[in-house]
Amino acid sequence: MILAIDCSTAACSVALIGADGNLLREKHEVINRGHAERLVPMTAELLGANIPSEILVGVGPGSFTGLRVAIAAAHGMAIGWSVTLSGMDSLGLLAAGAPGDGPVGVAMIGGHGEWFVGEYDRPSLRPTSVGASLAPLAAAQSVTAQLVVGSAAEALVALRGSGQAIPLLPRAALALRLPLAARTLDPRPIYARAPDAKPRRAA
Repeated sequence: MILAIDCSTAACSVALIGADGNLLREKHEVINRGHAERLVPMTAELLGANIPSEILVGVGPGSFTGLRVAIAAAHGMAIGWSVTLSGMDSLGLLAAGAPGDGPVGVAMIGGHGEWFVGEYDRPSLRPTSVGASLAPLAAAQSVTAQLVVGSAAEALVALRGSGQAIPLLPRAALALRLPLAARTLDPRPIYARAPDAKPRRAA
């Protein structure tokens, strides 16, 4: 069984997926804040007495706090259970929830007024652009797909003046829809923008 976790957005999302790829159970709560308090209890409720053989965790880009919470928890569980841990593309996970085929853009609310954006081909879900954190106007200009999904999708389409927007959030239950390369990443955060805190230069 695979335990999939994503806390890159306002959603705290966990899923248990069978060896055959079928979804066994999932818990998906939009909580905005408080991932640190909800993730472990949600995971315990989901698993019951089961121990997964593998853990997948969303590594971003996304919320600094949510990513750190999920990745730290996933590392702890992987060590405790002696199971493999891999990272997965959170923007790709968002694209996996989009209906239909063809190009899809993703746009998530980021920090400092910016949006995390990227584009994917379907049904392969391979990225056709590098995920980035951009100011709204630059983000709107960078996404050319007519369908855009994510928490900033409606604002992006409105700013661009064309297209269809669906305000989705990533679901851990869709983890195995990602191509192998997008779910065998190093389990470290991908922030897509420089951190706010910078080390001091030596005097």
